[in-house]
Amino acid sequence: MNFSGRYPTTRPRRLRQADWVRRLTREHSLSADDLIWSMVVHDGKEAEIPVAAMPGVARLSVAAAAKAAKRARELGIPAIAVFPHIDAAKKDATGREALNEKGLVCEAVRAMKDAAPEVGIMVDVALDPFTDHGHDGLLRDGRIVNDETVKVLTEQALIQVKAGADIVAPSDMMDGRVGAIRAALDANGCEETLIMSYAAKYASAFYGPYREAIGSGKLGSGSIKNPGDKRTYQMDFGNTDEALREVAMDVAEGADMLLVKPGLPYLDIVQRVKDAFAMPTYAFQVSGEYAMIMAAAANGWIDDKRAIIESLTAFKRAGADGVVTYFAPRAVELLNG
Repeated sequence: MNFSGRYPTTRPRRLRQADWVRRLTREHSLSADDLIWSMVVHDGKEAEIPVAAMPGVARLSVAAAAKAAKRARELGIPAIAVFPHIDAAKKDATGREALNEKGLVCEAVRAMKDAAPEVGIMVDVALDPFTDHGHDGLLRDGRIVNDETVKVLTEQALIQVKAGADIVAPSDMMDGRVGAIRAALDANGCEETLIMSYAAKYASAFYGPYREAIGSGKLGSGSIKNPGDKRTYQMDFGNTDEALREVAMDVAEGADMLLVKPGLPYLDIVQRVKDAFAMPTYAFQVSGEYAMIMAAAANGWIDDKRAIIESLTAFKRAGADGVVTYFAPRAVELLNG
């Protein structure tokens, strides 16, 4: 950029002197159309179970999730991302509950699509909510096995789509899973189903509150039998070029939309991905980001209303086409005044 303006002839503050001119010259703006509502469901009778680490967020029953879908429609939120809190008694080392056609995820999807068919429903394709060890894949001799996991994820995705899901979002970071899922969807007459790939998902400290929300618990102490973290499959936070390689593979395998996770600490990744691929690109404002804003607001350190809109707009400024966020309904209410 070659900017040759000089004071006093050029006064940038002229464009900031009133609300009307600030709105008129704003380069990036946020609307309901930019938001995907991140939501946790449970299979109990209670309509809502508050999540202690995420004030204002609750696990919703299937019936409450259906009502939430109607609320999304009323607010103009285009889509909801569904994540399950699975009863511990239904978990095992293989995550077989993920393949239950009458399980929580499928029941929630059916109820939400019946209640508000105009709202898109995105489902998480990963095993961590269903495994007793908390990993996103199958565990063999202390290793997360890739190809065996991909076979299960492919079956999981098909089951969720048959229940009515519009978007499948593989978040596991196994190699080759997008291509396997795309091939299976196409072979089963689901060629119009969208895949939003967690194309650049980092091994991050910002996921902690989410693990409480879905009840995945701790991963263990890092023993030979159970690695204590997800760094063998989620990305190293020091890398950026690697993200572009991961994204390129997912694009080649048939991803329709790309997701970067977490959000605010990775705005540079969002920008690089969007610039490099010019595809629909999204960011996930994860549980830790949500919790920090809410905790700071509870202590009177920041204005949460302003922080919510400012943080979400930052994603748009970085090039994101939209944001997956727990703040979605509240953000729309704030935008609507």
